[in-house]
Amino acid sequence: MQSNSDWLPGRRAEQLAMAKSWHYNLKIKGRLWDVPEDEISRLGELADEAAESLSKALSTDRTAIITANCRKSFSSLVSMMRLIKSRRFFSPPLYDPDYIALGLRPPLTTKSQIAEPTSQAEAEITYPGVHMLMLHIKPLPGSNNAYRSDYGCRIYYGIMPQGGATQEQAVSPDRYLMKSPESGLELPFSVFTHRKKELINFNAQDSGKIAYFCIRYENAKGMAGPWGPVFSAIIP
Repeated sequence: MQSNSDWLPGRRAEQLAMAKSWHYNLKIKGRLWDVPEDEISRLGELADEAAESLSKALSTDRTAIITANCRKSFSSLVSMMRLIKSRRFFSPPLYDPDYIALGLRPPLTTKSQIAEPTSQAEAEITYPGVHMLMLHIKPLPGSNNAYRSDYGCRIYYGIMPQGGATQEQAVSPDRYLMKSPESGLELPFSVFTHRKKELINFNAQDSGKIAYFCIRYENAKGMAGPWGPVFSAIIP
């Protein structure tokens, strides 16, 4: 059996906790951060395998073979995390709160301090295709002077079936709305963009339902401005 100093179970537990945190955050923001679904799924599989191997290695049944298998599982997990980090986490659109959520140190920056946004945003909607809506984002009239070109926008959105969702639909992964929202706080999903036009591609099953939106400007520190108005459109 390997010595405790060589085994380092505490370190394995820390790596596993970070991997699970990454997987949780990537399931929510993976699309925003341009992380492919297959990489997110593979990370989850490797984390599950590592958790199982660690459990066996910490049990009274631990043998040299179990320890070696555990070391191999964590080696694969860490390699996958390094791959994702090098490919996906060294460039925007990650901000300081994102790095902190992933258990990483925010990168140092020498940029001058950016003020918290004070403008409100809205969008005009066009219909480029079936179950697609294109948002043309712009400052609300009267707030142009407070808008900066280095701001981005967080688009909050939710979907409501005609007549409102049932309780079962509301607690499903789609989190359908039971009633028309009065503010952006009631919208369950969000996506960040630096673009002035953002295509929202819904599932085909959502055609005919109502999509609600609300937009807030964000600066490079993730500080958000005031909520804009709630607006909606029927998904084609």
